[in-house]
Amino acid sequence: MSTMTPRPPGRLIGASLGPGDPALITRRAWDALQSGARWLYPVKKAESASYALGIVERGGLHVPADAEALVFPMTRDPVALARAWSRAATRTVELLREGRDLVFLVEGDASTFATFGHLARVVRELAPEVEVDTIPGVSAFAAAAAITATPLAEEDETFAVIPAAYGIEVIARLIDDFDTLVLLKVKPLLDELIELLRQRGLLQHACFIEKVGAPEERIVHDVAGLAGEKVNYLSLLLVRNPERVRGELRRGCRKRL
Repeated sequence: MSTMTPRPPGRLIGASLGPGDPALITRRAWDALQSGARWLYPVKKAESASYALGIVERGGLHVPADAEALVFPMTRDPVALARAWSRAATRTVELLREGRDLVFLVEGDASTFATFGHLARVVRELAPEVEVDTIPGVSAFAAAAAITATPLAEEDETFAVIPAAYGIEVIARLIDDFDTLVLLKVKPLLDELIELLRQRGLLQHACFIEKVGAPEERIVHDVAGLAGEKVNYLSLLLVRNPERVRGELRRGCRKRL
């Protein structure tokens, strides 16, 4: 009878790469990429290009021969999604049980609207002993705000980040509740958003950013000029509402001197 101790599984590392500019890859993520861990990266379908992998390649790192793609299809079909997630997580666990760390490449920040969080949850369901390490990174909206010199929030201001798919009625309400709105994935609703901003007198306080940090980055301040245009999936709107009426703030319990 064999008395060999089972090999402990490797760690699953979510390496945030930023939204497109390899100069925004953090030192910690850069070290993980060169640690000897096996690379996993997401693709929309088999044999298609990976946006996350492209960020690393532009940074000058050589893609290891054993790097492996995991397919996460762009669909809302719950059956197809469940099947894809199951395949990806099962394959990840198989590789982790070989005892080698895996580094999963994540565009933007791994904790913000990212594939990694869901993958990590399913992996833990299949293999609770697996250690997960999430490396934070620069989100697309933070990079967009910086490159356009748009403050997300100053002093006592507020901001919200939402996918535009929540719809025009929700967005119209939030305009009154926040000083800045970050609207993600605006492609399907862009014309409706432009009309809403026109009605609210906020067009001059909005900015459109597409593929921030990538070579194809595009910044448009004349948002009205985008009406009728098909834009990239990786696009967002920053909307400031300088006339927002704020309620009274509670300053805390510290005694005044």
